[in-house]
Amino acid sequence: MKTFKNPIIPGFYPDPSICRVGEDYYLVTSSFEYFPGVPIFHSKDLVHWKQIGHVLDRPEQLNLDQTPNSRGIYAPTIRYHEGVFYMITTFVESKAGARMNFYVTATDPAGDWSDPNWLETPPGIDPSLFFDDDGKVYYTGNRKPPSGRQYAKHNEIWLQELDVDKKQLVGPTYSLWDGALKNAHAQEAPHLYKINGWYYLIIAEGGTGHTHAVTIARSKKITGPYEMTETNPILTHRHLGRDYPIVNVGHADIVETQHGDWWMVCLASRPYGGYYRNLGRETFLVPFVWEDGWPIVNPGKGMIEEEMAFPQLTEHRWPSEGHADSFEASELSDQWNFLRTPRGNFWSLTERPGYLRLQAKKETIMEQENPSFIGRRQQHIHFLAQTVMAFKPQTEYETAGLVLLQNHEYQFRMEVLLEGEKTYIQLVRREAGVDERMAKNEIDSDNVYLKVEAEGQAYSFAYATKAWDWQVLADRVDGTILSTDQAGGFVGAYIGLYVSANGEDSTNYADFDWFEYHGNDK
Repeated sequence: MKTFKNPIIPGFYPDPSICRVGEDYYLVTSSFEYFPGVPIFHSKDLVHWKQIGHVLDRPEQLNLDQTPNSRGIYAPTIRYHEGVFYMITTFVESKAGARMNFYVTATDPAGDWSDPNWLETPPGIDPSLFFDDDGKVYYTGNRKPPSGRQYAKHNEIWLQELDVDKKQLVGPTYSLWDGALKNAHAQEAPHLYKINGWYYLIIAEGGTGHTHAVTIARSKKITGPYEMTETNPILTHRHLGRDYPIVNVGHADIVETQHGDWWMVCLASRPYGGYYRNLGRETFLVPFVWEDGWPIVNPGKGMIEEEMAFPQLTEHRWPSEGHADSFEASELSDQWNFLRTPRGNFWSLTERPGYLRLQAKKETIMEQENPSFIGRRQQHIHFLAQTVMAFKPQTEYETAGLVLLQNHEYQFRMEVLLEGEKTYIQLVRREAGVDERMAKNEIDSDNVYLKVEAEGQAYSFAYATKAWDWQVLADRVDGTILSTDQAGGFVGAYIGLYVSANGEDSTNYADFDWFEYHGNDK
C-alpha cells in the first residue's frame, strides 16, 4: 500500500485552508507578523505541495509596521468561484487586538492578487466565504454572542451576506451556532459547505492549544437553526495525552477530490524533547467518509497518523528545489521572509552579484520592528543550517550573523562583533528579553562560515574561518526557548541571516554567499 507521511507541509504553516479547481488543489496558511503574507501552495495529489508565491506580497497590501509578534495575519480562507480566487483573512494590528477583516482576489493563484477590500463592520476573526447555488455570497466569522458571554472566551459563529459588486456586507446578521463543547471556549475557524442539500458548518473549539478540536453542525437553511451530531468532536487529539507524537489538532477545512473522496486539512504540532513545539503549528492531512450524513474521520481510528494511506490520486512530485540558495536569482525565493513589512533598501541581490547583501539598520532583532533580517522556517526536528558571511565590523555597535528566532525576546544569535581592536564571534542566548553570552572566541578573518545543527532540542553551534575547518562555539545547547511553550504566541521557529547597527547610523553591510538547510526527521 502506498502511503504518505504527515505533516504534508512541515514547519510553521498553521490554519490551512484548501480549495480544488479541476484536478488542481490550492492551499493557504497564516503568516502573522512575517512578510510577504499568506503563503500559497499548489498540489496535484494532496500530499506533495509546491509554494507558488504569497497572496500578500506588496507593501501596499500589507502594512505590518510595529505589529507585535504573533499578531498580523490570522487564519486565511481560500475559495474559487466562476474563474476568480478569493482569499479572506483577519489583520490583528496591535497588542490591544484591534481587528480588521478583508479579502483579495485573483484570476491566477500565483498572483498578482488585488489590493485589500476592507470590510468595515464585521467583528471577530477567522472569516470565511461561501458561494451558494442561488448566486448569493455569505461571510461567516466568530464574535461574542449578542446576548453576552456565558463563560470565558465564549464565542458564536455568525453569518451575513456579502455583495461582491459593492465589496461590502449587506443585510441582517444571523447567529448560527456557539459550538458543541460547552465551556470549551474559542469557537472559531468557521467554514460553510453545501453537500447533498445540507449546509454543513465546521468550526474549531477549545483554543489552538492542547484542547483544540474540530466540530460540525448542519441545517437545511443557511441561516439555521443548526443541529449537531452526537459524535462531536469529529476530530481531536486532546484525549491522547501529551506524549502522543501529534497534538493540538484542529482548525480544519475539507475538500472533495475529482473522484468523490473526501479529505481534511488541519493544523497540529509535533512536540519533542518534552512538550515543546519549536516547529509551531503545521499542516496535516487526514481522510474521512460520510456516515448517516456526518463525517467519520479516519474510520476505525478517529485520529491523524504519522503515516497514512495515499489518496486515490496520481502521485505528482514537484522538481526538487534543492537544499542550497546561492543567491544568484533576481529575486529572493519564496522560502524567505522579512519580519514585518520591509522598509528601506536594506537588502540586495545585485550590489554584489551572487551574494545577498544586508545593510545594517538601527533596528534590531530584539525589537518589534523591521530589522535587517531574512529568515526561513525551521521545518524539521533534526536539521543542519549553514552559511558563509563576509563582514568587517567598523564599530562596536555593529553585529552580523545567524539567528535562531522565536520572537524578539526568545532567540539565539551567533554573531560577529568588534570589541576594542579585536573581532570576535559570540553566541547569545536570549530568554524573556534577557541576553546571556554563552560563548565568545576571537577570529582573524572577515569571512566566516556559520553552522547550527539540531538533534531534537540539542542545538550545536560552530564556525570556521577556513572552509569546513569547523570550531565548536557551543555544543548541545537546550533549544526549548524556541518553542511557544516557553515563549508564548502562535508562530514557529525561524532560521535567519541578520545584521544590525544596534541603534546607531551605519553604512556597513554583511554579504552572504549562500545558505544551506538540510532536514531529517526519519
